[in-house]
Amino acid sequence: MLPLRSVLARALTSRTLALQVCSSFATGPRQNDGTFYEFHTYSLKPSKMNEFLENIKKNMHLRTAHSELVGCWSVEFGGRMNKVFHIWKYENFAHRTAVQKALAKDKEWQEQFLIPNLALIDKQESEITYLVPWCKLEKPPKEGVYELASFQMKPGGPALWGDAFKRAVHAHVNLGYTKLVGVFHAEYGALNTVHVLWWNESADSRAAGRHHSHEDPRVVAAVRESVNYLVSQQNMLLIPASFSPLK
Repeated sequence: MLPLRSVLARALTSRTLALQVCSSFATGPRQNDGTFYEFHTYSLKPSKMNEFLENIKKNMHLRTAHSELVGCWSVEFGGRMNKVFHIWKYENFAHRTAVQKALAKDKEWQEQFLIPNLALIDKQESEITYLVPWCKLEKPPKEGVYELASFQMKPGGPALWGDAFKRAVHAHVNLGYTKLVGVFHAEYGALNTVHVLWWNESADSRAAGRHHSHEDPRVVAAVRESVNYLVSQQNMLLIPASFSPLK
């Protein structure tokens, strides 16, 4: 029979190897960084869209006193209309829990922001995402329009399709057809979903860049590889709110 010390040593070694195996299938550095981004979407009653936007413009400071707003946009094309989309940043899940508890005690926020808006909302959705390890959140050089391209990939995660997807994104960026703001991988929500947030000066410049990229064999080759793992895709054109940190 092995001595207890040897048994414990073997157990620790096995556990270490198991963790190493698991980490090799993860998306990388973000596993050691708790920072995540919550995609929060409000679907408004058609007649209440302007009222909602005016209300959050006037009172958003009550909400941002508790956590960081990355951006706020209204959906212009490519999805259900009368929709407002936010991205919130949290250091970790404990941070988000603390923020929610603080909001529950914040009477001013509840009375001026939350309660007046409840009657205007038809539906709201929340999705937790992480930035992929090979990109960081970028701020565009000036005001423009944004495009959120959402890709539903085949089951298997980044270990299966991550490298091909990365090459497709970089092909567009490196050749100057558009500007990348961030790439987000869903953790809670529809799994195997990747959201790419792009920036362009205008909807017309976006259209021109897209048309040229479709004729570039370098982009075509990279995209052709990635679509082997693609299930579906949806693109939305987003207009930043006047108070949005990302404009």
